Amino acid sequence: MRIGVPKEIKSQEGRVAITPAGVHHLAQHGHSVTVEVGAGSESGISDEAYRSAGANLAQADQVWDEAEMIIKVKEPIAPEYHYLRSDQILFTYLHLAADKLQTDALLKAKTTAIGYEVVQLDDGSLPLLSPMSEVAGRMSALAGAVYSFRHFGGSGKLISGVVGLPASKVVVIGAGVAGSNAAQMAMGMRSDVTIIDVNLHRLAQLDAEFGGRVKTLYSTAYSVREAVADADIVVGSVLIPGGRTPKLVTRDMMMSAKPGSVWIDIAVDQGGCFEDTHPTTHADPVYPVGPAMLYAVANMPGAVPHTSTYALTNATLAYATQIADKGWKQACRDNKALGRGLSTYQGRLTTEPVAQAWGYPSISVQDALT
Repeated sequence: MRIGVPKEIKSQEGRVAITPAGVHHLAQHGHSVTVEVGAGSESGISDEAYRSAGANLAQADQVWDEAEMIIKVKEPIAPEYHYLRSDQILFTYLHLAADKLQTDALLKAKTTAIGYEVVQLDDGSLPLLSPMSEVAGRMSALAGAVYSFRHFGGSGKLISGVVGLPASKVVVIGAGVAGSNAAQMAMGMRSDVTIIDVNLHRLAQLDAEFGGRVKTLYSTAYSVREAVADADIVVGSVLIPGGRTPKLVTRDMMMSAKPGSVWIDIAVDQGGCFEDTHPTTHADPVYPVGPAMLYAVANMPGAVPHTSTYALTNATLAYATQIADKGWKQACRDNKALGRGLSTYQGRLTTEPVAQAWGYPSISVQDALT
């Protein structure tokens, strides 16, 4: 199969969808890989490293035009829509439930698109989302600590406190991969951490894992309101696989927040779990909401592209190889987790939560495969 890896063009996105090791692996399986010139530079990967591993180097037009499968990191954005085709597979993060323009572009082009974020194992885990959730979760605690600095408009509190003064109160909403990593990082910085979730079993796991050093709280509208009112840092990490994130934090809650508190919405890719969330970039990551600041960067892991690229490609390579070796239909038949990632096919949606988000019809993955 002819595989293309374009350079990411989203604002300050330094990740790349393949490493030289991945190129070498796919080449050993008999596939050709064409990487856009400079695609790996922000991740510390040179064109020569790709060439030595067996890749061809080309400009963007050639990468897109010649590829049977495009492997990316972030969803295609408007300047890339004209590249989309019906005879091409797109394998990348999509987050369609929060992006109608992209959804419409994929449907119009009749592209076969498989979304990393909806590849799902039988136990409900998301193997291609988890690495970036881990990165974003850890980054969220760091972002909260940094934007608490007074010169950024924060409260001026040191997250750890010092002898004789209390640490910052950090509230994490959602106890999944991102939330648990946010809690772990915040605890490591000696803050006072509370994690909120509706899953009591998961809260019990975290209570045991952290040895009772992190407070756990069952999630209700009342408990969330009470917890965030006294928080110095709030991290929203709620996820509905493939669907739009519910707005668990209302505008009223933020308007009643502590002055200078920092609120980080990791769920922004799926629409965000704060009512006032809109996507920002690393160039301008925060904006005020009442007395608080909201951080809503839609590609948080892009700020640490070296780590993120290797963490992501460690997870995606096996799935990309299956698609290339077998073709997307057989790969999805043989690997149900991959099949669950199928998002668009021949102008139709195959992800029900996305169809519900935009009021569009959908077909089942099984129908698409047959």
